Amino acid sequence: MDSSFINIAIVVVYLLAMLAFGWWGKSRTKNNSDYLVAGRRLGPFLYTGTMAAVVLGGASTVGGVGLGYKFGISGMWLVVAIGAGVLLLSLLFAGTIQKLKIYTVSQMLTLRYGSKATQTSGIVMLAYTLMLCATSTGAYATIFVVLFGWDRAVAIAIGGAIVLVYSTIGGMWSITLADQVQFVIKTMGIFVLMLPFSLNAAGGLDGIRSRVEASFFQIDGIGTQTIITYFVVYTLGLLIGQDIWQRVFTAKTPKVARWGGATAGIYCIFYGLAGALIGMAAKVALANVQIKAKDDVYAEVATHLLPIGIGGLVLAAAVAAMMSTASGALIAAATVARADVAPFVASWFGKKVETSDSDNPEHDVKANRYWVLGLGIVAIAIAISTKDVVAALTIAYDILVGGLLVAIIGGLVWKRGTGIAAAASMAVGSVVTLTTMIVLEINAKEPLDGIYANEPIYYGLAASAVVYIVVSFLSRPTDNIVMAAWNDRVAGTKLSEEQEQVPVR
Repeated sequence: MDSSFINIAIVVVYLLAMLAFGWWGKSRTKNNSDYLVAGRRLGPFLYTGTMAAVVLGGASTVGGVGLGYKFGISGMWLVVAIGAGVLLLSLLFAGTIQKLKIYTVSQMLTLRYGSKATQTSGIVMLAYTLMLCATSTGAYATIFVVLFGWDRAVAIAIGGAIVLVYSTIGGMWSITLADQVQFVIKTMGIFVLMLPFSLNAAGGLDGIRSRVEASFFQIDGIGTQTIITYFVVYTLGLLIGQDIWQRVFTAKTPKVARWGGATAGIYCIFYGLAGALIGMAAKVALANVQIKAKDDVYAEVATHLLPIGIGGLVLAAAVAAMMSTASGALIAAATVARADVAPFVASWFGKKVETSDSDNPEHDVKANRYWVLGLGIVAIAIAISTKDVVAALTIAYDILVGGLLVAIIGGLVWKRGTGIAAAASMAVGSVVTLTTMIVLEINAKEPLDGIYANEPIYYGLAASAVVYIVVSFLSRPTDNIVMAAWNDRVAGTKLSEEQEQVPVR
């Protein structure tokens, strides 16, 4: 039987299974908490799997192998930086975040500072999660183009529809159950199949060493500046991303959030190392294969180095990685849009938007489904209509880190931080980040050089930090009632799903 037919069949079965998990998750979804954060009931196994699945997307899987092919062992640093972010978040903040019993990052800011001014963070978070979803959707659609020969727009529409269906039907429970399968498939694909087969084809590490340049085994071969960039962008971004926090909210206890997340972070680091080794082996084993782009290496390994049928599982692993990120970003975008952005925008016109229907849980779930469906369609449209969603994602990521990081982390670690300082630091950090980006883009030799530069984040972070500290000392301390409500949540003594009724300025 033709190997390509077997590969296609395996991927099709995988996609059908994802739809089935949507219906399975639906049976476990009874209220708002079930739909958005899986009822806050995930134990160590489910939590570790879903956390690892959401952070290890196409960039970590397909991109990580490609970086290993081009730069050698130092190609692991992208995924290592992601793993470091998960580790830091889990060990330092996840326990506290889990105790807050909230749904969004913006709600944390309002609870901590008691200031409506911090609600602008929801708009940035919505842009970030929506672009992340669109980018991931476009990424896994490229595999469908190769496998099925579809037009790019058709591939995006069909692939996006599959994620949209299982995410909309069952919410976070469906996504969590799908993530477990995706986690297992990715683990099998990378560690059990691709790594041993590719190393064997290359003659092991000694065979690789004898046929590549010495720089392939240098830990900083990719460049010190690039490594720093990975840690600044991905490690810091993971500390405050809504898609990551929403997974922390699903943990059953602070202990699960802390140690389950730490396990996922360590797993990510080994995942990055394995991907780099696979890429290095491919450099030798596929020396006679013409590879146009480094991101094609993953598929070439699956096609040329693995037995018939196994390649299909490996390709399914790539699709799984990208779908995990897309589904996580989609439900995060819908949560932020309904809980933060819609009420904030409505307040401009003197109107009030209800974010939950506590009297009728079924109506609440239905409303959330509409938000997921609507934003999923928007994400698919964005992925189809533009080939440069990455530029928009980069802008959102830069503002996320350069503008919001200080106010969010400051609120978690510094009691003297104030609401007016948080709002000012977010505004100044965002403006400095955007202004620097625009100035660099105007003076850039090549299009998008300014957008992809590192300086906007550095300047934004520095300005945000200075403003946050100075304004905090110059302004009145946060209201005692607000801080008391915050301390109750952090201590885990407040168990309500809804935020405290505290003074909000």
